[in-house]
Amino acid sequence: MTKNINLTLKVWRQNRSRPKGGFEIYNAKDISTDMSFLEMLDVVNENLIVEKKEPIAFDHDCREGICGTCGAVVDGQAHGPQKETTLCQLHMRHFKNNETIVIEPWRARAFPVVKDLVVDRGALDEIIAAGGYISAKTGGPQDANNILIGKEIADEAFNAAACIGCGACVAACPNASAMLFVGAKISHLGLLPQGRPEAKKRVMSMVRAMDRLGFGNCSNETECEIQCPKAISIKNIARMNRDFVKASVS
Repeated sequence: MTKNINLTLKVWRQNRSRPKGGFEIYNAKDISTDMSFLEMLDVVNENLIVEKKEPIAFDHDCREGICGTCGAVVDGQAHGPQKETTLCQLHMRHFKNNETIVIEPWRARAFPVVKDLVVDRGALDEIIAAGGYISAKTGGPQDANNILIGKEIADEAFNAAACIGCGACVAACPNASAMLFVGAKISHLGLLPQGRPEAKKRVMSMVRAMDRLGFGNCSNETECEIQCPKAISIKNIARMNRDFVKASVS
């Protein structure tokens, strides 16, 4: 049943030109519980614009949990309290009337704040550019369809490929590690025949790029898996570590 609720928002405000930011408090009144979290922020911004105040900057695009563009820490949790849910899929029915919600950007040295809740996640693109692709000649689409792949391997590759690169794993990790992201990208290519010729080169290049860009190391806290909106398994980190060791000694 639809109802309206009132909320108090503590939102992090910061501009790239300012080294320090801070929380500002806003009242979100008559918010429909049918709204998504981003729609709620739209309403707040519309009111701020009417009041001739600077609206809250936040990333968004498809708003369907596909693109990986949106993301913020809500009450200390990346993408909010709902499991396997992106911020754009989080609905206001999961919050209570008169509740105070704390909203912050991803916190990581490799993700500098651009403005308010917007961070620069270009470091993830640099990791992909370092080796997250297939350049070996593997034939056309018809050739790929002729290669038999076991269902178990196909399922593991597909599940790893579900990563949308949102950066929630980095934000959730106490070390700001990107190993779940990198492990997923390495797994979804390396598990398939077309990706195996460059597997050793790929894992070495991507792991080195991750370290160079300032991401932390994995300490098996598992927050990354818990907060991942696509439920990417930390088994991909173990697989990446094994592949890296093999590539290092071969």
